[in-house]
Amino acid sequence: MDTVLRVAIVYVFLLVALRMMGKREFGQLAPMELIALLLIPEIVSQALIGEDYSLTNAFIAIATLLSLVFGNSLVSHVSKRFERVVEGQPAVLAHHGKLVPENLHRERISPSELYSEIRKSGLERLEQVRWAVLEGDGKISIVPLESSGVQRESEQSVL
Repeated sequence: MDTVLRVAIVYVFLLVALRMMGKREFGQLAPMELIALLLIPEIVSQALIGEDYSLTNAFIAIATLLSLVFGNSLVSHVSKRFERVVEGQPAVLAHHGKLVPENLHRERISPSELYSEIRKSGLERLEQVRWAVLEGDGKISIVPLESSGVQRESEQSVL
């Protein structure tokens, strides 16, 4: 039972610590994936190098960790409030060609980093962006404005 308690405490601590760091710190990994990737090798290494001769203890620890990850995803699926707390909410970084400085500051994203993501999405200028959103997983989504030709065609069809 000591192993289960230790893994649970470390899991919750890492979850809270990583959420406090912010979305962009994770790169391509969700917080739960990062925690599992950090803890599983550490748990298994104890059994493999002989500091803890009990393989059963390592299996119990891994099963506990995976159960916590599964339980977290299950509760997040059922409770939107819990999901917002654990996974975070999207943040609008730019709207209709204008930066949202307070959100950039809160999420610790520089305008140059946002401009880089805009260029990666195939756009040249901020004015071409309808929405730039920092998603809960740390990725930036860029939604371009409709091209002026498309807008004119739709406007003409209405008239």
